[in-house]
Amino acid sequence: MAGIGGRLWALDVRGGAFTLAPHESRWRPCPDPRLELKRLSAGPQGCWAIGYDHRVYAFVRPGDIPVRVQEEAFENQRWNPVDGFGGKLLPSDRWGWSTEDGLGPRYLGQVRLPSPAWEWEGDWTLFLSIAGEPTDAQGWTYALDFPAPYSHKKHWNSCVRRRRWIRYRRYTAINKWAQIPVQEEGSYQDLFHDVCLGGWDLAEEPPGRLSVWAVTTEGKVLYRDDVHHSNPEGREWIGVEIPSEALQVSAGPISLVWVLLWEGKLLAREGVNQKNPMGEGWVVVDPPDHEFGVVQVSVGTRVIWCITSDGQVWFRRGVCADSPAGLSWVSMVSKMMMVSVGVNDQVFGVGREDRMVYFRQGVCADEASGKVWKPILCGRDAEEGVERAAGGSHRSSLTSLNSLADMNLRSSGDDAAESNDTDFTLMATEDTQQSHRGTESTLTPATAVSSKPNITPTPRAELAAGPGEDCMDAGSVSSLGGGSISGDTLGNMDRGLLWAWVSTGACDIDSQSQPLWFIQSTGSLLSGPVRDPAWRRDIVQQLTNRSLREISNFEDYQPATDKKTVWVRRGVLSWWQDWYPQRWIDLTVLLEQLEGAEERPEAMLFLHYMVGTTKKYLHIFISEITALVPVLDTNRHTFAVYTAERTESRAPIRLAAATEQDMHDWLAVLNTACCEARGLSRSPSHRAVWSVTCRGDVFVSECSSEASSSPSSALHMFWRQIGGHLRLVESDGSGVVWGLGYDHTAWVYTGGHGGGFLQGSTDGMHPQTDVIQVYIYENQRWNPLSGYTARGLPTDRYMWSDITGLQERTKTHTKPPSPQWTWVSDWAVDFGVPGGTDREGWQYAADFPARYHGYKTIKDFVRRRRWSRRCRLVTNGPWLEVPPLSLRHLSLKATSPQAPADSPVALWAVSRKGDVLCRLGVSRVSPAGSSWLHVSTDQPFVAVSVGSGGDGVVSVWALALDGSAFLRTGVSDVNPVGQTWIHLAAPTKQKLKHISAGPSTVFAVDEQNQLWFRSGIEAQAPCGTNWEMVSPNVRFVSVGPQNQVWGIADAVQGSQSTSRGVVCCRTGVGPASPTGQSWDYGIGGGWDYITVRGNWTRPQRQGVEGNSAAGSETPRP
Repeated sequence: MAGIGGRLWALDVRGGAFTLAPHESRWRPCPDPRLELKRLSAGPQGCWAIGYDHRVYAFVRPGDIPVRVQEEAFENQRWNPVDGFGGKLLPSDRWGWSTEDGLGPRYLGQVRLPSPAWEWEGDWTLFLSIAGEPTDAQGWTYALDFPAPYSHKKHWNSCVRRRRWIRYRRYTAINKWAQIPVQEEGSYQDLFHDVCLGGWDLAEEPPGRLSVWAVTTEGKVLYRDDVHHSNPEGREWIGVEIPSEALQVSAGPISLVWVLLWEGKLLAREGVNQKNPMGEGWVVVDPPDHEFGVVQVSVGTRVIWCITSDGQVWFRRGVCADSPAGLSWVSMVSKMMMVSVGVNDQVFGVGREDRMVYFRQGVCADEASGKVWKPILCGRDAEEGVERAAGGSHRSSLTSLNSLADMNLRSSGDDAAESNDTDFTLMATEDTQQSHRGTESTLTPATAVSSKPNITPTPRAELAAGPGEDCMDAGSVSSLGGGSISGDTLGNMDRGLLWAWVSTGACDIDSQSQPLWFIQSTGSLLSGPVRDPAWRRDIVQQLTNRSLREISNFEDYQPATDKKTVWVRRGVLSWWQDWYPQRWIDLTVLLEQLEGAEERPEAMLFLHYMVGTTKKYLHIFISEITALVPVLDTNRHTFAVYTAERTESRAPIRLAAATEQDMHDWLAVLNTACCEARGLSRSPSHRAVWSVTCRGDVFVSECSSEASSSPSSALHMFWRQIGGHLRLVESDGSGVVWGLGYDHTAWVYTGGHGGGFLQGSTDGMHPQTDVIQVYIYENQRWNPLSGYTARGLPTDRYMWSDITGLQERTKTHTKPPSPQWTWVSDWAVDFGVPGGTDREGWQYAADFPARYHGYKTIKDFVRRRRWSRRCRLVTNGPWLEVPPLSLRHLSLKATSPQAPADSPVALWAVSRKGDVLCRLGVSRVSPAGSSWLHVSTDQPFVAVSVGSGGDGVVSVWALALDGSAFLRTGVSDVNPVGQTWIHLAAPTKQKLKHISAGPSTVFAVDEQNQLWFRSGIEAQAPCGTNWEMVSPNVRFVSVGPQNQVWGIADAVQGSQSTSRGVVCCRTGVGPASPTGQSWDYGIGGGWDYITVRGNWTRPQRQGVEGNSAAGSETPRP
């Protein structure tokens, strides 16, 4: 995700819900303004709220992927010698219509919609495939008995059969408030007083998972089970035991859950994890040592904030996943009515006196309490303000905290008979009381001091001081962030904006973010930016034209001198000596650049080192360097220097700097020198080949037609780094480039260059963040005396290790991949491991190298569990985020560079959930497109590829989760989503994981890293006939617009070492031989992804010698 995004949610004193995006300066009202709310809590997928009727409501924000759920039922039949297959079953058999496991009946007519918010898409239909293989027209699958494995073929011993019926239901309550259904069964039918969302970062599966906590008017704490993207309403309320009556609950994005009791004490929930999001027990936490009791608490990822009844703000120190209760309370110098902790532990609040929304500036990992409160000075839409002012029937429905802020909490000795379902509703102002005559207002319990809160207009001097701080300048209104507001500006503010509640769970900003909420200067409060990019660009263009006009008159003049200048950069680095004895040796590095008047800069890199007492040196022409690649090394700041000779031997020059900054400086200087020596422009051309390394670094290479026709061209390709951090990248040939981060965020290339440590332009640069999971494994061995312990055999792996067991990895000493990454969570047991786990996260096996499973048997002598921790990288680059969907894969149709700038570009993607999407409005002039269009499928997909045919025909190939292939028919520029899917079986006993389609060829890679070719594809038969195996040991494949075949080889043997993840090109590809003849290996290892979709150069037709593996021979390990 980017460093800024989402929406801030808030409630005004009339119960109206509003949202505010970081790029907006006006509050937007939520749909259905007639619904008046008392409390709300926002999350990434939407918002939950408590209405004035004390019922729970959910708001699901609109998205490009519909909430669509597949219902299924199985029709079972048994064979008998008289009637053959029929519905007559044995008494011990399952029901004739049942669930997949047969444990319960499931008749088609008895399947009901969960609530009125759902509707059926169509009728029941047959599902005509099993394990990637198509069934017959009737959909039957056969087995020896019902619990046995099923097959699409009927055998002589097939005694039973079944077929699968499916039907889809769609959630229709999008972009509006929908009441959560009242639980018909069970005892939890109470009215509600508080609700809170959290836990969206607790687990990746299922997508959109939320932990919804609530407090009833009787003081009970409830948990809403099974809330996620496909079930936004959840399933049922589950009661959670607490020692006393609860007043309020707060949950963080991961595992922190706190409850405030009526008696003023606080409870911290223990044992919250992926497997058990409800947790297991409570820890009592003493409130701050203060004369006034706590009235509100808010938790984040690793921080706790609370408010006492006098408005004092408190911060809890020492909070983490292992210690959710923290250590001690720290008082903040401010007065707030309530606070809300959101994503990245950023803090917002509502002022006690002025009822304005404030942002806590300066909150970061080093200073979690922040520095200063900054007001959000935004008005609301004028139309909405007129509508609310004209309506006189609105109920003033402040949250219960509005009254609690001016009262002392009742003690534990108060009369228990006091009403628990009191409606904490107050009048806002005298004007509000007049406009709401006829509406009743029930006050707080008898301990309340005042019948209405103090929200009368404050003097300007008091407003300048902010919440509870001294006034610094009575002549202006301070923003508490260093700016001020002139007196005239206050007349532009909407004086009706009096806030009662704010929720930040859907607002993703950080300490470096600059939303358009704050005053940038002493000018008008709601004025736009001072600088106008249009006139600035006009001035720059005029200056550029003038410079060119004046210089052009003197181009024919000879230079006054032919003297050349030499520019030298000197430094000290370490060099990995790759011959015996292998070690790091210190050396002096000199970069010499000779600059003349009429020629390209010449440069050479010298490496001076000592062997004993002998001085030696190594020199490299800058023009011979083919790549400068940062190396993933947790112990040193290392980068590799590649030349064609070094690439062929798989032995690059590895250099290490003393600091990361020193390494970045050398990489930036060397990259600039290499580009200047080769005469490359700053931005890549449209036909460039894009690739991504295992570190997430993006590299491009200009693949010319001359280079592609020369022998061993892949060795001599020059790769230069582009700023940003991605997992995959796709180009189309016309200048449209998209990428995906490790956190599944989509990015579009802006055409700039540079970013991070790379030198480049400032145009098109945007902040970019990425998040990855770091995994370590805890290993234990069983012994007859003490069971499973961390005491293993001498030959065992480390008891804390990586997945291979060869490297020791402990929670204390495991670091992020590089200093650029920072931890954003604590270590937690990961329950989403393939193969399943038990309740504590353990997996069992007979021995460590064996296959693991999530249950214990008598033969299991070892066990392991995976721990995960998230880390985040913050950088910048020529990439712009495309919200709001999380994508798993995407593909662009190859487009000719001569195509018109506004011609549409086909872009298809697969969401993280497995939905297939088509992006509309993508072109060279609008590379980001306009919107997503959902394409219906019967099962989740994992990959997609858009091929290009003639006459505007587009061939879309995709892979399902079961490894089978699909072809979308009828796709064209006129009909971008096509008509139907055609199912194609995978190769026998194989499961495809990646596919790439060209104009007339289709290649795929299976899970065994084998490359397959789809033969028989013609205009009359676009599906082809069968799969042919081309080559093993291929990790990834990309087919270009001229049917070029490039890939990533899994392992390639060099003269000195074996490299994994090597770029390779298939040679000899042509109409007579679409699969080619051999492989031409290039840069590597450490490469994960490559795309040649934009490379319109002609493929190599002749096989090469020396640097190729003939035919389909496996690359030598």
